[in-house]
Amino acid sequence: MGLRDEVLRGIYQYGYERPSAIQQRAILPCIQGRDVIAQAQSGTGKTATFAISILQKLDVSLNKCQALVLAPTRELANQIQSKIGFLLGAKCYACIGGTRTTNDLMSLSGDVLTTDNIKMFVLDEADEMLSRGFAAQIQNIFKFLPSTAQVIIILLSATMPMEIFEVTKQMMNDPVKILVKKEELTLDGIRQFYIKVRREEYKLPTLLDLYSLLDIGQVVIFVNTVKKAISLEEQLREQKFKVSCIHSDLQQDQRDSVMNEFRRGHSRILLSTDILARGIDVQQVSLVLNYDLPSKRETYIHRIGRGGRFGRKGVAINFVTDDEIAQLNELTTYYNTQILEMPEDIIDLL
Repeated sequence: MGLRDEVLRGIYQYGYERPSAIQQRAILPCIQGRDVIAQAQSGTGKTATFAISILQKLDVSLNKCQALVLAPTRELANQIQSKIGFLLGAKCYACIGGTRTTNDLMSLSGDVLTTDNIKMFVLDEADEMLSRGFAAQIQNIFKFLPSTAQVIIILLSATMPMEIFEVTKQMMNDPVKILVKKEELTLDGIRQFYIKVRREEYKLPTLLDLYSLLDIGQVVIFVNTVKKAISLEEQLREQKFKVSCIHSDLQQDQRDSVMNEFRRGHSRILLSTDILARGIDVQQVSLVLNYDLPSKRETYIHRIGRGGRFGRKGVAINFVTDDEIAQLNELTTYYNTQILEMPEDIIDLL
């Protein structure tokens, strides 16, 4: 790829040994100056794809903002910041909600972001950014960037609904499109199962039964609402489980504390709403449990992608009530995948 020596050193120090499929296909057109729309499965190195591209194009002698990356959640923004900073030691700042704005202002020249030297504009988890009401804000930001002839625009996500391309036509110049058929999106390294629980009130006893049968390391358990996350956390703590819980009602410092606690192994269960479904990498997680099936089918692939990151093996278990069987069948049809009823020998799979 012709990467600079200092970029390669950062890549190796981070632990990468060889590029993933998406990195092999997307990095080169990015550093050649092409606009890129790149789709790949969760956990295959999308963040590193644009991080490496940014660092390759970076002029380290110029103390100006040269790349702008937008992400849909605070946690993902913080993760991107740490990865870019680690790979080359480049100055990288995450401007997010839930923190003191004075810190943001101090990090900006003249209290504003100067865009004159920006070379790359990246939308990570692009479908989420554009479909959740951020389209107008993105267009407004785009207007302040240098001309499209100067700025490389990169869009990345595991899912890329076709309506997204209508929006990108206004910003991108003959982009390179690296797309995946939706039936190829589910992760090869993740075995998917479901457990029939008949009714909602049977989910907690089923979860407790699972823990009595299996030696489970760290697990991410997804629920659909903040209220249920808080309630389930209380119920599990009553059963003496070490539980962390993250959701949108927490302040940013609380979210950071929860994630640090879980990453350090101080808790073995992380309860989460879909705030954590996209992009967050917790290396030691091999089991993801959908306590609730996601309300949006596109979210399913992001949730189960929290396990089996970057080629590691993982297991996804879905609790399914009688009322959710049709929803489960829709997922298997949409992704052309198999979600099998959990076998009795599940203990050998974990």
